[in-house]
Amino acid sequence: MLKNPTPNQVAIFTSLLITALSTLFLSLFFLVSATKQPLLFYFSWAGITFSLCYLIIIYYLERYIYRKIKLIYKTIHEERLQPHEKNTSIDMNSNIMDDVEREVTEWAEDQRREIDKYKSWAAYRRQFLGDISHELKTPIFNIQGYLHTLLDGGLEDEAINLTFLQKAAKNVERLNTIVDDLESIARLESEELILEMQVFDIRKLTEEVFEDMEMKAVDKHIRLEFKEGAAQNYRVRADRESIRQVLINLVSNSIKYGNNNGTTKISFYDMDRYILVEVADNGIGIGKEHLKRIFDRFYRVDKHRSRERGGSGLGLAIVKHIVEAHNQTIHVRSTVDIGTTFGFTLEKA
Repeated sequence: MLKNPTPNQVAIFTSLLITALSTLFLSLFFLVSATKQPLLFYFSWAGITFSLCYLIIIYYLERYIYRKIKLIYKTIHEERLQPHEKNTSIDMNSNIMDDVEREVTEWAEDQRREIDKYKSWAAYRRQFLGDISHELKTPIFNIQGYLHTLLDGGLEDEAINLTFLQKAAKNVERLNTIVDDLESIARLESEELILEMQVFDIRKLTEEVFEDMEMKAVDKHIRLEFKEGAAQNYRVRADRESIRQVLINLVSNSIKYGNNNGTTKISFYDMDRYILVEVADNGIGIGKEHLKRIFDRFYRVDKHRSRERGGSGLGLAIVKHIVEAHNQTIHVRSTVDIGTTFGFTLEKA
């Protein structure tokens, strides 16, 4: 017998009972009309027949329908459990019909989301393979061209031999940069990077980055400076070398896409529990339509101009991974021909 039936079960039982009662009363009507037995006899016979029919219907409903639903429910329920929950068992004798519809619906929705996620990852993988193939082809093709020219007699031509060797070496450096950055991305995504958290002065670290990037900035006639009000020293808790890499990538980017005689400014803001670090330039800027993808691997706003200026196309992706590994956030705002500002937070010590 079913306990605490759901509305659907009540509807099924009601239909079966109405059908059985209709059949019994029609049979009773014909029997009374055709025979001369006492009326009580027919009602007794009808009651017994009805009870037997009801029990038989319930038995087969329980045996062939309800138990099968329980088995389906059990399978779906176990599929949704985490590995450490697999040992939990379901009482197959308890009433689970109230949970069946809900869990089946949730399971179907989970499966749909999983399929959508896998489709998204498959599309991303195809795009990533296409991007990395394209990024590697360019320097490889250039190196091949320079070497074949030298082998075909250019090596003896003093007007081009040294120039072509220097250009080939430059493309080898670009290949090495791409491979190194891919390794960094792989470590970050696999969570193999172990952050060495320590307390340090973020302004002092920025001064060291300015010294490292000074020659590159001088070549582009770009000034590296602190914004007014950023003279205060702030102590933060983070992996110092990883944050150095973040600052180098952001400052390098601002120089690369800055205008001659431009400025790259770094500022700090006290946000109670966090320090907001901003790297701003007055360079060429980024179109609004590109901002949402600026941290994607190999995404370039202007592919031709970006490759002319060098870089692996992975710098901002690495920056985002490092900041998020610190459980912090990074954002960007930009206006074309006015400039770009990258900002990220760090835990205040």
